[in-house]
Amino acid sequence: MMKNIMLDLETMGNSSNAAIVSIGAVFFEPLTGETGEEFYQVVSLNSSAHYGELDSSTVLWWLKQSDEARAVFEDKNKVTLRVALEAFTAWIADHCDRNEKDKTNAVVWGNGPTFDNVILGNAYKAVRLRQPWLFANDRDVRTVVDLGRYLRGIDPKKDLTLEGTAHNALDDAKFQVRYVSAIFMALA
Repeated sequence: MMKNIMLDLETMGNSSNAAIVSIGAVFFEPLTGETGEEFYQVVSLNSSAHYGELDSSTVLWWLKQSDEARAVFEDKNKVTLRVALEAFTAWIADHCDRNEKDKTNAVVWGNGPTFDNVILGNAYKAVRLRQPWLFANDRDVRTVVDLGRYLRGIDPKKDLTLEGTAHNALDDAKFQVRYVSAIFMALA
């Protein structure tokens, strides 16, 4: 059973309380690049903005993105933030073992020590739900990218090509798996 989860959020800001637009995640094995179950959920901007912050520079940035990326705002399957987080919790629980503290053994990777994981954790607090992984199981993609650059002189993030749509949370999460795994294999 896989326990590593690559997480990517699309948001309307870059603060630790940014309003979440979509959640994408995929289980993976860092040493092989093998992927497993996927999660993707679009969040109602009205709901997300109730609990999170929007900033004008991010709104303007979204206006410059591709039609495919901006299609997230027209998605007919969007749900409230609480429903999205409940679904994410259930998805993790369905695919991970539980520990003695009744939390999953999930190891959650986000892009940056203060972005994806922190924003999602704050969203859980805002809707009064428990984050379904231990804080000690947070991992950072950017640190691994730096290790690849400094220790092996490689940069798969720049050398590999994204498959799918840039700024689609699930496509970005799967791309992050590819370059993190490439670095893991180079360091092994």
